[in-house]
Amino acid sequence: MKKNNNLSTSPARTAATKIRKSDRVTIGMDLGDKTSRYCARNGDGDVLVEGACATTRKGMAQLFEAMPPCRVAIEVGSHSRWASEDLKKLGHEVIVANARQVKLISQSSRKNDKPEAEMPARLARVDPGLLRPIRHRSEEAQKDLTTIRIRAALVEARTQLVNAARGVAKAAGATAGVLRCGSDGYGKAGGAAGGSAGIAAAAGATGGIADGKHQGV
Repeated sequence: MKKNNNLSTSPARTAATKIRKSDRVTIGMDLGDKTSRYCARNGDGDVLVEGACATTRKGMAQLFEAMPPCRVAIEVGSHSRWASEDLKKLGHEVIVANARQVKLISQSSRKNDKPEAEMPARLARVDPGLLRPIRHRSEEAQKDLTTIRIRAALVEARTQLVNAARGVAKAAGATAGVLRCGSDGYGKAGGAAGGSAGIAAAAGATGGIADGKHQGV
């Protein structure tokens, strides 16, 4: 049975082999939602290898785990937090660039993935400070911030639902007491007087409108 040699000829293995033969390697990456492009340069600034990998933990590991420690420059974004943490665990030096403060990146006229991976590599090789590097929040701080954002989104959604229910109830002829009922009253059985009846009427009106049975629909 013929042995599968896909691993030995994979792009990731080829890239790792080329990088091992050079010193002071700097890699620039453009992190996309599905695919990320990379550009590796040696100490003299020459391009060693260019390619792409899947923007997943597995895809990044397959590319970088076989490489010797390198300097990797990425732009801050939705994937930069977990990507930088994973790369550091693999022994690489990671620079997270603030692209908005780097005009060579933010104002680039060539809007495609290749130069966006190439420019961070160039700048990081010469002087990492040119990338205006940032530091991500700690894991605990990020969890707390995520909790706050989720709660704010839920409160906003509840407010919109209550306002929508009031509007439909008003059109269905609900009493003033129902319309003045707070958001807590809509969520409790036996809240404001007539609240259940008003919302039931609103629901009935909504169903009628959806069915096209009301006049003017």
